[in-house]
Amino acid sequence: METAWILARQILQMFLLAGLGFALFRAGKISQEGSKALGNILIYLALPSVIINGFLVERTAEHVTGILYSALAAAALLLISILISRFFFRRDAIAAFSGVFSNPGFFGVPLIIASMGQGSVFYVACFIAFLNIGQWTYGVSILTGQSIAQGFQPKKLIRAPFIIAILTGLALFLIQPPLPAVVTGALSAVAALNTPLAMFTVGIYLAQADIPGLVRRRSLYAVSAVRLLIIPALALALLSLLPGSLHDMKLALLLAIACPVGSNVAVYAQLHGKDFPYAVGTVIVSTLFSLVTIPLLVWLAGLIW
Repeated sequence: METAWILARQILQMFLLAGLGFALFRAGKISQEGSKALGNILIYLALPSVIINGFLVERTAEHVTGILYSALAAAALLLISILISRFFFRRDAIAAFSGVFSNPGFFGVPLIIASMGQGSVFYVACFIAFLNIGQWTYGVSILTGQSIAQGFQPKKLIRAPFIIAILTGLALFLIQPPLPAVVTGALSAVAALNTPLAMFTVGIYLAQADIPGLVRRRSLYAVSAVRLLIIPALALALLSLLPGSLHDMKLALLLAIACPVGSNVAVYAQLHGKDFPYAVGTVIVSTLFSLVTIPLLVWLAGLIW
């Protein structure tokens, strides 16, 4: 119950940060170009720093076992997400994309750190990697109607900031080199930018949205129900099959899969000429509902585990 309250407070704080982004954009203090600059800092510096920071843990048998289990569990959870989302949204490509891909990097990581500590980010690194690979392959294929092979660009994927960060983090975890305090301190300082920048971006999206139109669009509620309730409930059941000794890993993955729609759906929709306002709507509406659904899910997990 205590963890659920911690998460509720953290989510509320994140919404307040989104409100600041909303106010700054509406006041003209952040322009469209400025919001793109914030996005670049987020993608190329803040999130990679968070991921690398998460790997700066002692290489113990428990951590090695944890990352192997987390990789298998992450793959299974994403496969379930694809099947469930495709079942509900056969004729709605944006809804199908939104249902599958949550927002673990920009929304889940701050929740994991707040409730479990920096070290538990380690357990969602594979989930973040698989999710982004899935967006570049399966996600693009359902938006464009192309096969996965047609849209897959290995060179572009290898150069992606999150892949570089995960490979760097894994190397540091395996080799365990002594890092100067000035390096780890700078890394932590940049990683601390992740939450405020991510939520400012959500606020900027909200400032540009047609709020009355969002409220009236029923499909957004269906997407939120699948993304925030149905898929996390199945994930909770699956993770409950794993040993109790992996509690931290299970909770970290549960938080990652329970997050609202990832903002990349809007990026990909715009890139491929799809309904951008609708894509933004899935992000905003699901993010608003997550204030209730995530603490509730974690409370339920506490009763079961």
